Amino acid sequence: MKVMKKPQSLYDRFERKPGSEKSSTHYCPGCGHGIVHKLVAELLDEMGLQDRSILISPVGCSVFAYYYFDVGNIQAAHGRAPAVATGVKRARPDSVVISYQGDGDLAAIGGNNILQAANRGENITVIFINNAIYGMTGGQLAPTSPLGMRTATTPEGREFSEYGNPMRVAELLSGLDGVSYSARCALTTAGNINKTKKAIKKALTYQVERKGFSIVEVLSQCPTGWKVDPVDSLKWIEENMMPVFPLGTFKDKPTERRPAPQPADYDPRRLNELFQLNVTEPDIRPTGDTVPWRWPEDGAPKESLGIKAAGFGGQGILLLGELLATMTMQSGLHATWLPSYGPEMRGGTANCSVVMSTREVGNPLVDHPDVLIAMNRPSLERFEGDVVPGGTVFFDSGLIDISGSRDDVRYVLLPATEIANELGSSKVANTVMLGALSEILGFPEAIALNGMLAQLGRTDELKKANQQAAERGREEARKQSSVWA
Repeated sequence: MKVMKKPQSLYDRFERKPGSEKSSTHYCPGCGHGIVHKLVAELLDEMGLQDRSILISPVGCSVFAYYYFDVGNIQAAHGRAPAVATGVKRARPDSVVISYQGDGDLAAIGGNNILQAANRGENITVIFINNAIYGMTGGQLAPTSPLGMRTATTPEGREFSEYGNPMRVAELLSGLDGVSYSARCALTTAGNINKTKKAIKKALTYQVERKGFSIVEVLSQCPTGWKVDPVDSLKWIEENMMPVFPLGTFKDKPTERRPAPQPADYDPRRLNELFQLNVTEPDIRPTGDTVPWRWPEDGAPKESLGIKAAGFGGQGILLLGELLATMTMQSGLHATWLPSYGPEMRGGTANCSVVMSTREVGNPLVDHPDVLIAMNRPSLERFEGDVVPGGTVFFDSGLIDISGSRDDVRYVLLPATEIANELGSSKVANTVMLGALSEILGFPEAIALNGMLAQLGRTDELKKANQQAAERGREEARKQSSVWA
């Protein structure tokens, strides 16, 4: 007896989904995503691929696929799923990587990403949900919206003279040499749904057999975005989409692909050679569990330090972290640098995480820093509470007009911006702070200066300004040596 049940590749209950209803999805009634989810999950079960599969879901209605699929899940920035999928597949060539994308995501902001991945013949499978509209964000015009279609941004209908014709992605990609399989299907009838499943199966099979890039475009209903009844949405596809996007296979020409070359074994001792760094032999070298930096005597010995630097965009926060990581590597240590910033180039928020360690770093994210560098008041207020007990907070006392609120951390007040203004440029305030930090952590002056000047010394004037700023920062730090006594 055949038992009809939910595929194993889908969770029995959607415990990751917020709210009380754990058995329903977040998709609108009549949405095609649920059908495609079921088809993919059935195939992963039937082909025995569940434990090998990694689903990449970017921004859009598909972004919460990790609620439902019991496989590896990675979320990507808008349009960047093919790039993320490329990295995952090259790092784990035996995995089955599925990039699951909508039309606004893939064909608009992600247009170059999908073109380049397809052109390279990346051995991944792309499932492309084409519902002719931006469904998640309010029904705006998409690259696939048919001529005359009314959307939130084209209330009078799509006009060729202003927006051109809708983009036929399956045909477009089929012309690239790197593409092995390109097909378009629909969800309008039971027969078409079966054809969709067969197409996805072929695309997955080609990936397993290392036969290159494959894409299945699926014409899918969006009753909410189209403002039609779920039943009528099937007719809408037949009348408005199929004449523009004909169903069929546009390319089926698999080619054998060799596994991507794997990177050479990582050897941190070659960092200076790889980055062509010519620096003075450092005075410190880590041996075993030796901690190469100074730390308060009453603090627990640490083989690694997590540092968070934060401030306004334009203050050089990200560069400060990058220079600190460079300095650390030049000292023969391991380091990571992870930037985070808002959309504004100037005036927005910016922060970065730096991990310096005597051993390889497993996680570059610093949620609870040992050291916080706050270059403005919002940054101090935002991250001060995250500093570990016994940690240290550096802040620019020239810009921050409040005192620290904790009694279990050390505060180092440095008038970085005032010193920079004295030197003639507020832009070197980050270098003042970095110089102070390098002094307090015990980095030799030669390494600190060489690391900074290598990136900041494009002209003699810049080199001089940053050298003076670093020296003033180290001098200011020496005045506060009692903090580290």
